[in-house]
Amino acid sequence: MLDHAAARAVALIARLGSFDQAARALNISPSAVSQRVRQLEERLGTVLIRRGQPCTATPAGLRLCRHMEQVDLLEAGLARHLPGLSQPSDPRPSLRVAVNADSLATWFLPALADFTADGAVLVDLSVDDEGHTADWLRDGQVLAAVTASAQPVPGCDMRPLGVLRYRATASPGFMARHFPDGVTAAALARAPALAFNRKDRMQQDWAARHWGVGSLPAHGLPSSTGFVEACLAGMGWGLNPEALVAGHLAAGRLVALSPGVPHDVALVWQVNRMAAAALAPLTRAVRRAAAGALPRDAAPDDLGTTAG
Repeated sequence: MLDHAAARAVALIARLGSFDQAARALNISPSAVSQRVRQLEERLGTVLIRRGQPCTATPAGLRLCRHMEQVDLLEAGLARHLPGLSQPSDPRPSLRVAVNADSLATWFLPALADFTADGAVLVDLSVDDEGHTADWLRDGQVLAAVTASAQPVPGCDMRPLGVLRYRATASPGFMARHFPDGVTAAALARAPALAFNRKDRMQQDWAARHWGVGSLPAHGLPSSTGFVEACLAGMGWGLNPEALVAGHLAAGRLVALSPGVPHDVALVWQVNRMAAAALAPLTRAVRRAAAGALPRDAAPDDLGTTAG
């Protein structure tokens, strides 16, 4: 039988980063927290927490943390019907979810606001390219994720959400400097692009697909709103979510490199199957938000797979 008090201490240390903060959350002494963790590690025969500044969970510790998330979510749901189960001093359950930055900047926050409206659950977001958020699920670091994976992660349920539509944009000044004769393969190979991080190949794949460009010079800029601001400032060109640039395009502050040709990325919602019942309210909130913001059909021959 798992020692839930010790497991909860491990989960809090991993979330808060120290034994002292976990002790304050549990209203016990740091030495008591240390003893709980040490005894659980000895019983399981493996290290669960890497001691440091901050403390972090080992792979085994992460699996235990995700298990405790499921337990806490189930207990929180039960406490809504049996209020006597919860105590004012009980730490609120925390749920770790992976999402891509562009979804976070455009449509995902209303879903989280809906899910967390009663304040019963805290959410800890991990932000990555949607082509890589599935890795967080695969490694057991999160219980749910917005991904662009066409295949479900083993042990997960998958629901299609729709497509996040992008437009390749730049400022009029940038277009005049770098594309005086229009957008060509040679000009694209020289003009600075923007990239969310080293894993982001959206601009590169778009240029290769439509223009046959093998490589692009790119500024690294890990921010969705920063992408838009950099385009407005003439720093580079980039594929921006249509929702973030529609007004700028209409006002002429930005120009489309390929007018009338959107770039669509199909998004799906994946949830650890063991946690699917506990996360059903979040799944419903995510699907409602996506239904109101994401088109269902991708543009022909322009389906992307990775982005910020």
